[in-house]
Amino acid sequence: MLMVKTKIGRSSIDGIGLFADQFIPKGMTVWKYMPNFDLLLSKEEVDQLSEPAREQVYKYAHLDKKYGKFLLCSDDARFFNHSLNPNCDERRDDITTALRDIRVGEELVVNYQDFYGNTDGHSKILDEA
Repeated sequence: MLMVKTKIGRSSIDGIGLFADQFIPKGMTVWKYMPNFDLLLSKEEVDQLSEPAREQVYKYAHLDKKYGKFLLCSDDARFFNHSLNPNCDERRDDITTALRDIRVGEELVVNYQDFYGNTDGHSKILDEA
């Protein structure tokens, strides 16, 4: 669940991005896993979904190392884009924090290698399942 005010918009990185709608100081929690809000799905549960629903999971979820399941954010957190120079850190389980002060209007970005193990992000999810 996003813990800060954000908005989505056109990204210069890729398609749609997530942007700060408030000043975010360094160290602030930006996103936190909330069990009754964010969705954890096993491979078997995903396989039982309709084709369009499976496509959504494969496009926007990631395989969570801690739980061994697909984690699908229920809010706009799915629009974090990748950067080798991230302003948000996702290396801790269940939490994303600001690596530096983030200005209003700045895109929130993470390094996909931190939790995917590659920079292809969502496109590699089927290979990992």
